[in-house]
Amino acid sequence: MEGIDIQSIVRQAVQEYVSNEHSKVEPAHKAELQEERKRREQLEKRLNELVEENKRSRHMAAEAERSSTVRAELQRLGVAKIDLAFKAVQDGIVRTEDGRLVARNETGETSLKEYLNSFVSENPEFLPARIAGGTGMTGSVKAPGSGRETVDLERIRPGMSTEEMQRVREEIVRVASQTLKGM
Repeated sequence: MEGIDIQSIVRQAVQEYVSNEHSKVEPAHKAELQEERKRREQLEKRLNELVEENKRSRHMAAEAERSSTVRAELQRLGVAKIDLAFKAVQDGIVRTEDGRLVARNETGETSLKEYLNSFVSENPEFLPARIAGGTGMTGSVKAPGSGRETVDLERIRPGMSTEEMQRVREEIVRVASQTLKGM
């Protein structure tokens, strides 16, 4: 027994045991690392999707704000055909780095109000007609004033006095005859 080194045999057995245990645990660690990597990649992908969605939402909000500002200014200028006028000017209006809305054209940058003022003055067809009517329009004939007040629909009710009822009937006849004359 003197030639047998027990210490080296025990050391070798322990090393074999540790390496066997290590080889058993290693696939589990690798699988866990793979799973963690997949989760991280999914989270990164979802984060990127949310960032893109946020960019799109901000862009849509900026476009909606730009659109409403331009439409409000057109309305303030008295434009009757706001949608049509907006379609005509929308491509020239952009937001600057500092957030202002300006119009870019061949002369350079112009403020939104100046640009829309000049657009409306150059295109009066977007404003309401100055003369009401047109071809085939008949002038409305006003009935001579009879000195009576007009009939209020709110005052017509059961139990009215006979004078008020008669006045309502006369007013109905007057309005009906005017309407039939117009035909």
